[in-house]
Amino acid sequence: MFRIPSLKYATKKPLIHLRFALLALATAAFFVPAPAMAKVQAVSIPSTSNSGLSLNAHLHRPAGGGRAPAVVLMHGCGGWQPAVRKGLDAYARFLVGNGFVVLNVDSFGPRGNQGGTVCQSLNRLSAARRYRTSDAYDALQFLRAQPFVDAKSVFLIGQSNGGSVAMIAAMERTRRSQIGGQQGFRGVVALYPWCGATGSRRPNLDSPLLILGGALDDWVPPRECQRMTARGRELQVRVYANAAHSFDVPVPVHRYLGNLVGYSPSAARDARSEILQFFNTHM
Repeated sequence: MFRIPSLKYATKKPLIHLRFALLALATAAFFVPAPAMAKVQAVSIPSTSNSGLSLNAHLHRPAGGGRAPAVVLMHGCGGWQPAVRKGLDAYARFLVGNGFVVLNVDSFGPRGNQGGTVCQSLNRLSAARRYRTSDAYDALQFLRAQPFVDAKSVFLIGQSNGGSVAMIAAMERTRRSQIGGQQGFRGVVALYPWCGATGSRRPNLDSPLLILGGALDDWVPPRECQRMTARGRELQVRVYANAAHSFDVPVPVHRYLGNLVGYSPSAARDARSEILQFFNTHM
């Protein structure tokens, strides 16, 4: 999904050049070691949207016994590319260190949609939002079936296309159609999503929703999110100054498909803090 900018491009863009020079320091700050995990396990989750298909996932568990709250992680339109995986693994370490079970789900690999192909097509992005909403609920049901998970405290975090999926999954009508009236996610975090995905500027929410975006995001500008209000449950929108799309993915800031993407140390750090506070509030 992400390409490292050439030196020629970086020289023409002072901001890009500076961020490239600081990348090693920035990513070092992002990947602070967390307390050891008891287990990281590759698992398969049967898909309800594609008969015979199983989703790839990594299950991260904290040390200790008892039932713990849990979080589903959903990648963006590039899938499980190396830089995206590093960013998601950083969330997993952080959340496991704070007592959460984490399920990192790969929607694209089993479907042959990896490598950024979904990013290049509006039709593929739209289709992904539909089948990945089912993936989110399949992951929820998987976690609820685990004896070490607090079934009433399962949260969802999605990046970009996964963030749009997270917003849809937070809506009342989606919960009713996907899991037949059962309780949905305890809380949902959408990272730099396309807020038009809900189909309404005033969606009816079943789950509290936190949207985190970047003011420099010219792929899915957060203005549409800031105009939103909600019915049913709480909606919060936070926009980070000087942050672009994919501000929590450890790559230098550069142009991808004409859009500004890349890592912001301060936004990534603040996002982790905001997410943890949001989860603790709604536990």
